[in-house]
Amino acid sequence: MSRMGKVFLTILVISLTVPSYSLFAGTLKGVTMKDAIEVDGQKLVLNGMALRKKFIFKVYVAGLYLPQKETSAEKIFKTDGMRRVIMHFVRGVPAKKLNSAWYEGLEDNTPKHSPELKKQFDTMCSWMENVKDKERIVYTYIPGKGTTVEVKGKVKGVIEGKAFADALFACWIGPDPGPGEGFKEDLLGL
Repeated sequence: MSRMGKVFLTILVISLTVPSYSLFAGTLKGVTMKDAIEVDGQKLVLNGMALRKKFIFKVYVAGLYLPQKETSAEKIFKTDGMRRVIMHFVRGVPAKKLNSAWYEGLEDNTPKHSPELKKQFDTMCSWMENVKDKERIVYTYIPGKGTTVEVKGKVKGVIEGKAFADALFACWIGPDPGPGEGFKEDLLGL
């Protein structure tokens, strides 16, 4: 076999053995997210990306990760499966505005929530910080463990229960998503 043939064969073998999810990424408005990630030993795939705008301002790009692609929010909520949302900010936002949006999302999507759920949102909101361009907030729900809240690369804590995870994720993909129906559709890959 010629030297060029060996080089081609080596490249082919490498491309077939390296996991494809490490080779590709989704990009939206200059923000790139991996097509797949590993969390707690499980592969999650990028289900969709969406841009949150407030009036004319771009605020953040969100990426929804699930064990497999899913276009139905109802099925996502019905299943007790791992999920993650990454919020990559493209402008600064004060913690006070983030918290206002969380409480609004809770009221709009879980109107008959329990006092315990409200306390969990209070805890999450106490962990919020002012964020700047290129900083991230990451929410990861792992069944049996709860939702890990990571702000600007630091784990702030874990909030237990699927009810909290469902109420939080409903802020993006629930019946009345704060960022709008188009945002929800983009996260669901519709």
